[in-house]
Amino acid sequence: MNELFWQSTLLVFGYFLIFFLVAQVIKNNSIVDMGWGAGFVLVAFFTLISQSAYVERNILLTILVTIWGGRLTYHIVKRNWGKPEDFRYAKWREEWGRWLVPRAFFQIFMFQGFLMLVVGYPIILVSAYPQSGLNFLDYLGLLVWIIGFYFESVGDKQLAEFKKDPANKGHVIKSGLWKYTRHPNYFGEATMWWGIFLLSLSVTNGFSAIISPLTITLLLLYVSGVPMLERKYKDNVEFQEYAKVTSKFFPWFPRKS
Repeated sequence: MNELFWQSTLLVFGYFLIFFLVAQVIKNNSIVDMGWGAGFVLVAFFTLISQSAYVERNILLTILVTIWGGRLTYHIVKRNWGKPEDFRYAKWREEWGRWLVPRAFFQIFMFQGFLMLVVGYPIILVSAYPQSGLNFLDYLGLLVWIIGFYFESVGDKQLAEFKKDPANKGHVIKSGLWKYTRHPNYFGEATMWWGIFLLSLSVTNGFSAIISPLTITLLLLYVSGVPMLERKYKDNVEFQEYAKVTSKFFPWFPRKS
């Protein structure tokens, strides 16, 4: 397990180092987001092949990570290609001044690599201890993962279609899954990792993988996901009215205004 973890660490370091170097050339640190999903796919295939872990649970986990990571990468690349640096990274570029390059290296690229290792820990763990056969926890994990994937992919699709309509410019989406949660895509991503955690419970030291869903859930709820996006809309009257009746994260029926 230790050897596989350090091999994965070197792989992730090299992966984000490439993104960092490209970002400095094109002066756009937000390309790091394009590498998030694909990086997990890389780790999943590396650990699967290096351990020759060709058993049911490992193959299922690799398929799920590939579906999620591939879709997310396609979605982000399609959304951001040819566009200026995302507002979050542009703000840091302005604030960091002459310290931009070292801070970008550590606080954006290497930090995201660190998070990838923490969140992707179940992938490494399951590959380190391959076991044949699937059980109830695996099927339950698959079901939870499917629910999460539905919320993330459908939520993203509904938002993209909403933005395509010129009549919606300047307005807030309040239909579809967005009627039940202000962040269906973030809820979906966290839920998928809880599903993957369930898949890892049956292997040696499986419960230690709880660090993965806990980390991504707390990050999305309190650090980089929900708070950053909602600060963007703090002066938007329509969004504030929407927030009064709509659950922040976990889907629930709208409250009466």
